[in-house]
Amino acid sequence: MPSFDIVSKVELQNLDNAVNITKKEIFNRFDFKGSPVEIELNKKDMKIMLEAESDMKIRQITDVMISRSMKQGLDPLAFDFSKEPYPSGKTFKQEVLVRNGLKQEDAKKIVKLIKDSGLKVQSQIMDDLVRVTAKKIDDLQAVIQLCRGAEIGVPMQYLNMRN
Repeated sequence: MPSFDIVSKVELQNLDNAVNITKKEIFNRFDFKGSPVEIELNKKDMKIMLEAESDMKIRQITDVMISRSMKQGLDPLAFDFSKEPYPSGKTFKQEVLVRNGLKQEDAKKIVKLIKDSGLKVQSQIMDDLVRVTAKKIDDLQAVIQLCRGAEIGVPMQYLNMRN
């Protein structure tokens, strides 16, 4: 039976490239000359630490980071900007988490969306992915279109399409 997997993964190399390009652009910008700016990627914890002298500059860094990551092929939904910038001495800091892998709640939302659609497919949660199987490939392609149109709040990729 044909099947495919729905996953939410961030390529570490693309993320690293996006952060490095963001660093280069920020350090070369005129409005950031002479101001303390730090952008660090913690690859182990999948976190990006931002530090600048004002809240406004942190927001500018996040805008540049989103645009550069989109050019690297990363979905902006992969970044969790829920934590607000906080003052730390003379600078502001912000911790940006990178979503990697489907959480259980998100996987349940995807399965519920598929079941509510009425398509003749089976979906099951397997650790950090959702496997969808059907008798016809057309049904699987309909599920992909359904998931692309849905607002679930996580970046999704569709892998391992098997016949």
